[in-house]
Amino acid sequence: MTGTSYTEGFKAQIVAKLTTSGRSVSEIAKELGLHPGLLYRWRRESARRGFMVTRPQPPKMIAQSAAQEAAEAPQRRPQDWSPDEKIAVVMESLKLDEAQLGGLLRRRGLHQATLDEWRETMLRGGKAELAGRQEKATGAEARRVKELERELHRKDKALAEAAALLVLQKKVRALLEGVEDDT
Repeated sequence: MTGTSYTEGFKAQIVAKLTTSGRSVSEIAKELGLHPGLLYRWRRESARRGFMVTRPQPPKMIAQSAAQEAAEAPQRRPQDWSPDEKIAVVMESLKLDEAQLGGLLRRRGLHQATLDEWRETMLRGGKAELAGRQEKATGAEARRVKELERELHRKDKALAEAAALLVLQKKVRALLEGVEDDT
């Protein structure tokens, strides 16, 4: 029996659909032609990795679920997160309002200060990358300017030499014409 392998991106899309659509796992599985157990497994693995988006809940259940999530969620230290995970959380946080952001921080076991620090680090890195590209362009332009200046200097020297030769040629003619007159 051979199994079909699905990309991580496809799995992430399905998990997002499971958690945000409000539809049951069996409905979505039937729609996609997949076994519900597979979708449950993908959702469980996604939650274990900390990338699960939760379904919108009624206000009464939010306080209960927040306490329950805090007790169940394995807390990881911020320094244990991979750069890709940090970027994903920062990008996700940019789309959220205050209430949703609080939920995200609780689910992920993060503090607002940590998220702000990661966001600033991303901005500094982006600015440095953009500045680096400008410096590279400036460096290429500077090399081109130096090359053109060397060429201009060489041509100035050649022009001065040609002018000196012309002056010398005129003097020689004048001397020769003067000699011919005397003979």
